[in-house]
Amino acid sequence: MTARYCSLAQQSAPAFAPGLAAERLSALAGGRRMWVNGTVLHYCFFDRDSDSSVLSDPETGRTQRVSWVGSKEQRDVVRECFLEWHSLGIGLSFVEVGDRSEAELRIGFQFGDGSWSTVGKDALRVGLNERTMNFGWDLTAPGERGTALHEIGHALGMLHEHQSPFAGIHWDDEAVFADLAGPPNFWSRDKTFFNILRKLDPNEVNGSVWDPHSIMEYPFSAGLILEPEQFRAGLNPPGVLSKADKEFVRRWYPPAEAPGPRELVPFRSVPLRLGPAGQADFVVEPPETREYTVGTFGHSDTVVVVFEERGGEPRYLTARDDGGTPHNATVRARLVKGRRYFVRVRLYSSWGSGETAVMCW
Repeated sequence: MTARYCSLAQQSAPAFAPGLAAERLSALAGGRRMWVNGTVLHYCFFDRDSDSSVLSDPETGRTQRVSWVGSKEQRDVVRECFLEWHSLGIGLSFVEVGDRSEAELRIGFQFGDGSWSTVGKDALRVGLNERTMNFGWDLTAPGERGTALHEIGHALGMLHEHQSPFAGIHWDDEAVFADLAGPPNFWSRDKTFFNILRKLDPNEVNGSVWDPHSIMEYPFSAGLILEPEQFRAGLNPPGVLSKADKEFVRRWYPPAEAPGPRELVPFRSVPLRLGPAGQADFVVEPPETREYTVGTFGHSDTVVVVFEERGGEPRYLTARDDGGTPHNATVRARLVKGRRYFVRVRLYSSWGSGETAVMCW
């Protein structure tokens, strides 16, 4: 029986400045969807009768309005899976909120619409009344808990493991197209190619070794994989977080270490002294209410994110990624006297001579 698969929405390829050195391009592509470490990801569940969309039955062609609201049992599975990821000791945390305008991740349970999620920071491009994650079947059924772990993995920035260029998978392409065209997926050839047969760029993948046990790996029935030979009879990952999954997410989102963030004082630059993928955290307590600019200086590719402290936790305010352009990342935001803000700078790569620094002015 064919498994039900997560289906990612097709995104256009990122545009980077021409002439980037290979190591700079690799760092940019590999990290562009990842959150800065220390981010608090707020999630909510759709809960109104009006939260729904029209779904077309691929067999009959009939349409009906289907709710995005899930039962408590379905929501509890997702809550447990957020907790499982967080229990790894990573530098991200997850907080459930009731107001969708406060949530970076907005979760629906539209059965029949497939299970899917935006990848990492792509969630910030989605409208406040739209889903960033959906579950299209019963998560309480035997063996389906892994679906929630998988979609949260996407929300953390992870991609499908079987599309790694290091997997060495040789597919029977037409058998894959035929298998996915039927129930329960009813995928078009384009969707099947994008989610299964398409090889990811080496710069996008989680590591240099394929992990067939990853939570981000699909199961496949016999006859779809020609090579490696041991998977001709099928590939059946266990549906739990693998050792490599845990290592990857801890490496990208390491737990916070003492001391806490340094103070960033207006008009005083602070050297970053970061290696590639390193991060520096700062606190800003503005002396007056006005519009401020926060930016980096030097030869580097960086992302700068500003958070405002609300209720004792950082809330995403704004961000800027220089995307490998010759310009440093700068962001403008109105900061209010008496409130506390956090600035987080993540370095993709650096080149040339001289130090990289950050300043608020």
